[in-house]
Amino acid sequence: MKKYKLLCWLHLLFCLIKNETTQRHSYCHSHNNFIVYIMKRLGILGGMGPAASAEYVVRLIQQTPASCDQEHIPFVLWSNPQIPDRSISMRNGDDKPLPFLLEGLRGLKSAGCDLIVIPCNTAHFWFHEFSKINVQVIHIVDSVADALQDVAVNEGTIGIMGTQATVELGLYQYRLNKQGWNCITPDRSEMEFFVQPAIDLIKAGKIVESQILLMKVIHSLIDRGAKAVVLGCTELPLSIRIDKENGIPLINSIDSLVKSAIKQFKRN
Repeated sequence: MKKYKLLCWLHLLFCLIKNETTQRHSYCHSHNNFIVYIMKRLGILGGMGPAASAEYVVRLIQQTPASCDQEHIPFVLWSNPQIPDRSISMRNGDDKPLPFLLEGLRGLKSAGCDLIVIPCNTAHFWFHEFSKINVQVIHIVDSVADALQDVAVNEGTIGIMGTQATVELGLYQYRLNKQGWNCITPDRSEMEFFVQPAIDLIKAGKIVESQILLMKVIHSLIDRGAKAVVLGCTELPLSIRIDKENGIPLINSIDSLVKSAIKQFKRN
């Protein structure tokens, strides 16, 4: 028995060294009631901003179908608010955030995470670089596409709201237009005087003030024919907490990313 226990512990140590503590469901080696569990973990690369990361964790817990602690998804949060501003780098054409993003992905992989989410839209501008880490990362725009289909908006015109960089560089438009949607965005004055100031207000904790500005833009996009409006910045759901306006679905990228993570775990 002692020899078998030693072999089990050596096997577990080998798995940890090889980063193989990644089975989505627990499994065990069992002999005479001696059990070693190995479980998969979700990695959350956050800090962009910290409040959006915290909101993601809260919603993940709230939306996971679980009747006890053990049925929740094990996760590791890597929160680094020192990552350089993604929007500024996107507009300047530099890659200052990339080394920090790759460092976070490596850290999460080393912690045994083999499925990673990033609750920050602009970070996905560097998504093509993440394959270097050899770990699965859910693209936030793909999660929004799934959420649109879940509410039966499979085609047609949809509104996209986000940071200036997200809208100007077409993070959503490029990916969603190829899947059959026609993306419209706030005009330049709406971005300058409503959307971007509202995002800045949210980051400063001034939620009520931000709501007034954002609802003006939501109504404008609906008036222009949007069948759904995507809140394509993870700060926006901190302010806009409704899922419909005048019968039009509001798709927020925090909830869509939560749902995608839960689906991945249920699927396996």
